[in-house]
Amino acid sequence: MLIIQGAISLGLIFSLMAIGVYLTFRILKMPDLSVEGSIIVGAGMTARLISDPYVALSNPFLITVIAMLTGMIAGLTTGILHTKLKIPSILAGILTMVAAYSIVIRIMDTSNIALPPHGPWRVTTVFTFLQDWGLSRMNAVIVVSIVIVVVACVLLYCFMGTEFGSAVRATGNNAQMVKAQGINTDWTVIACLMFSNGLVALAGSLWAQQQGFASVDMGIGTIVVGLASVIIAEVLFRPRMFWTHLIAIVIGSIIYRFIIALALGVEFMRPTDLRLVTAVIVTIALVMPLILEKFRAAKSRKNAARGA
Repeated sequence: MLIIQGAISLGLIFSLMAIGVYLTFRILKMPDLSVEGSIIVGAGMTARLISDPYVALSNPFLITVIAMLTGMIAGLTTGILHTKLKIPSILAGILTMVAAYSIVIRIMDTSNIALPPHGPWRVTTVFTFLQDWGLSRMNAVIVVSIVIVVVACVLLYCFMGTEFGSAVRATGNNAQMVKAQGINTDWTVIACLMFSNGLVALAGSLWAQQQGFASVDMGIGTIVVGLASVIIAEVLFRPRMFWTHLIAIVIGSIIYRFIIALALGVEFMRPTDLRLVTAVIVTIALVMPLILEKFRAAKSRKNAARGA
């Protein structure tokens, strides 16, 4: 039961990051490596504002929103570097990611900050009020995460249904056609990057509050985690519509976390094997469509031979 609860809680939080990765890699068709910087920016900003007794802000929900806005600024930076300064998208993301590392240390004034969820030094997080009502910490994380994920998905779905949101999706499919319609594709790219990194920073904020600390190295490899969730969702559910993609990604993120928990639960596995397990899962997920395609082709040839 603890494994299932842990997979659901972390899966819900990281589904926000996976959706952010999906926006750039699938909607915009642009590799954005700045998400590894955005997640630590969101976590670091949250940790500093929540733990600092001299900060006037005491509402953890407001602090979480501020952390998300800092992630959107990171996305804006990447977008300007790419669209206005004509720096390749991969390099622009790397520059933002590298800069974010130093910025986070400036924000936190240290390499890590503890956010004790229990005891006399307990800090107030977005999960605390449900704990005070009698819910266990794990259940409080699940309930709050479900609400935040649903709200984020609904708002994103409504935005993508607007005229500007349709232009954002069209930019990834055919930027030249969008330009021919008189739409400035620079702004659609920047907007998509801002939404993507904002969701990633939101995930980082919730992750820091959930695990009880924030560290400058917690963002390493997160883009692979997001890609793994997206690929698992696409392989298992093969969604067609945008809203089905959102639901599939949330479920795929939970499945990914469940697989990780089971893999690390094997006796000879160590916590340091997490990245190895992630790489294996992503590799299998990437190869599965090819295997299924060959299987269907072989089955079709077999049926054709029987018919002849």
